[in-house]
Amino acid sequence: MTSSNKHPDAPWRNFYGRVRGKTLKASQEAYLDEDLAGLSPGPVDWEENPERKPLDLGALFGGRPVWLEIGFGGGEHMVHQAATYPDMGIIGCEPFMNGVAMLLGKIRAAGLENVRVHPGDVRNLFDVLPEASIDRAFLLYPDPWPKKRHHKRRFVTQEHLEPLARALKPGAIFRVATDIPDYVRQTLVEVPKAGFDWLAERPEDWRRPWGDWLSTRYEQKALREGRVPHYLTFRRR
Repeated sequence: MTSSNKHPDAPWRNFYGRVRGKTLKASQEAYLDEDLAGLSPGPVDWEENPERKPLDLGALFGGRPVWLEIGFGGGEHMVHQAATYPDMGIIGCEPFMNGVAMLLGKIRAAGLENVRVHPGDVRNLFDVLPEASIDRAFLLYPDPWPKKRHHKRRFVTQEHLEPLARALKPGAIFRVATDIPDYVRQTLVEVPKAGFDWLAERPEDWRRPWGDWLSTRYEQKALREGRVPHYLTFRRR
């Protein structure tokens, strides 16, 4: 399924990927109706913010450092990070509404107050993040787009990495996890071009999950199917 950014001034038009899956449960529909608007980081989409005014992250999280999770899936990692680091504010971005509904249920159950949710394409969010405002970013098991002709749709292209780099503070950490060897290759080629250093000190470092890592449903599926997770850590120059 593709969806379009319909605003005439938007620099991009097509989003490639699913925005809806199986029919939501009644409880999940309630989470979307009752909780989503209150967890908005502010006016992100072009229709509500055509002038692309930057978000006030200081007011949003009371001056706390801000982390960003790009494509949070079912939200288990994001909730784990928010609960582990209550002194951080975390913005999650995910266009797949079934995943958004799952996250909202987890947020409600955990009683978290340091998270915000953008249910859409991260490119719109990048437009309104102030420069050098994000302390850490996560890209965990992104859509691999395995066909070679679709590799340009992957997140690890300069179209996405350059605005990410602009939003990250110097010295900020960018974590990438994937089980696709060719995605690892493309990541190691493209991310340094955007102003990042890979922090591995030895070849086996990519096999070690981070100390505060929570294995996601996508990683568990990869392990069941015999694929090897890779954990890559970069620092913004």
